[in-house]
Amino acid sequence: MARINSNVASMVAQFNLARSNDNLQVRLERLATGLQINRGGDDPAGLIISERIGTDIAGVNQAIKNGDRATSVIATTEASLTEVNDLLNSIKGLIVEAANTGANSKEERDANQLQIDSAIRSITRISNTATFGGLHLLDGSLDYVTSGVSSTAISKAQIFGASFIGTTQLQVEVDVLTSAQKGALYMHPNQGPIASSTFSSTVTLQVTGSRGVQEFDFTSGSTIADVIAAINSRTSLTGVTAEYVNGNATSGVVFKSELYGTNSFVSVQRVNNDTSSQPDPTLQAINSNAPVPGTFVFGSGTIASTRDIGKDVQALVNGSLANGQGLTISTNSPVLSSQILLNETFATDPTITSTTFDIIGGGSMYQLGPEVNALQQENVGVQSVAASKLGGVLKNGSLQFLSSLQKGGLNDIETSLQRNDFSTASDILDEAIDEITIVRGRLGAFEKNVLDPTKRSLQAAVENLSASRSVIRDADFAAETSALTRAQILQSAGTSVLSLANQQAQTVLQLLG
Repeated sequence: MARINSNVASMVAQFNLARSNDNLQVRLERLATGLQINRGGDDPAGLIISERIGTDIAGVNQAIKNGDRATSVIATTEASLTEVNDLLNSIKGLIVEAANTGANSKEERDANQLQIDSAIRSITRISNTATFGGLHLLDGSLDYVTSGVSSTAISKAQIFGASFIGTTQLQVEVDVLTSAQKGALYMHPNQGPIASSTFSSTVTLQVTGSRGVQEFDFTSGSTIADVIAAINSRTSLTGVTAEYVNGNATSGVVFKSELYGTNSFVSVQRVNNDTSSQPDPTLQAINSNAPVPGTFVFGSGTIASTRDIGKDVQALVNGSLANGQGLTISTNSPVLSSQILLNETFATDPTITSTTFDIIGGGSMYQLGPEVNALQQENVGVQSVAASKLGGVLKNGSLQFLSSLQKGGLNDIETSLQRNDFSTASDILDEAIDEITIVRGRLGAFEKNVLDPTKRSLQAAVENLSASRSVIRDADFAAETSALTRAQILQSAGTSVLSLANQQAQTVLQLLG
């Protein structure tokens, strides 16, 4: 071999030296970056999956931050609600004290009224000023917006959660299946000691309702009208009202629980009278499975009884059976969580056509997952806690709110005192306290059962995704340093071999000697 135009040995040495050089550069780059995939050419499939996992990690990390932010919002909201709760409890104490008229003066009651007014204004002030980063929390900004609510069918609709999957609004249909009823006992006008709607002997009736028990004495000659007047004068003490059967003075008297539902009842018994000559008055109740008739007839679908319990309304909401309590129905599902107070006429007449209304927006939506879709979002509504919106209680066919306890309102101390009835004010306060407590409970449940578990799940997902991405993309320093040493040796050896290959061609000069 004495050819010099083509030094094949040198070419082979150059080629292998270049490969060693490239390999050395790769090892240096991986050790410098800590990654075994720095460009698509390093591992195309590995780059694709690692980038996808990186996107997942970024989404999950942001979801964790969203959950932390939601927790902060809820903590701020609940702190304000706690103050409202304390103020309501203080008002409750002031009302109870004011009702103790035998032991406090007018000046003391006036001072109590001033404190009540101040507390109510503070509640409204908290409603208007509770904010988080410019987001108003308790003024109704986070409440759901409804449209088309019929006042003849629905007295109050509270929406706690609604899902707008695939739509911008949610229609709600309410259809009453079984009417709400009051506990009712019917006393026959011409049975026992009653003759021609007049008592023929002295009768003492013990009347018991959800508020308490009272005894009423009726002397011989007392009329049904006297019974009705006496019972209604103490409704605030018993929770029982009285009226003519079928609106007719000669048809007898019906004793009714003040409220609807299974939590209300009425009991009427004769006590402390000699019944040997005059039997007890005839008391009847409607059979528990029978609806209330338009015209009551003694002995028709009735049973002898001295106690009767009311019935809760039963209704369908969007085709699903709702939970009924008195005139109120409630639902709790991923699509709709609500509490709806039905109008008395609508709730007691199943023949009335169903009513519908729309939830057209509102609420607060929390993005709790890495993917922006409805399945990874939660909707929560927080209604206004202003005094004009809090504690709505149905009285005489109209809603009365906490603001009615202020001076000059329908249920302030002086007005309640004139009526000798603080029960309405107490009911409004109890309802307001329940509403605040329910909101706090729902927010607490959302934090404990949704936010906290979701956060823990997402943190575990970050750990697992990061570990998976590390296996695919991160450099193994032990392996890379070994490969670096090999590349360095090969580069050194290749350089030496190339030098020898170039020197071999010079032996031709000896032939020209």
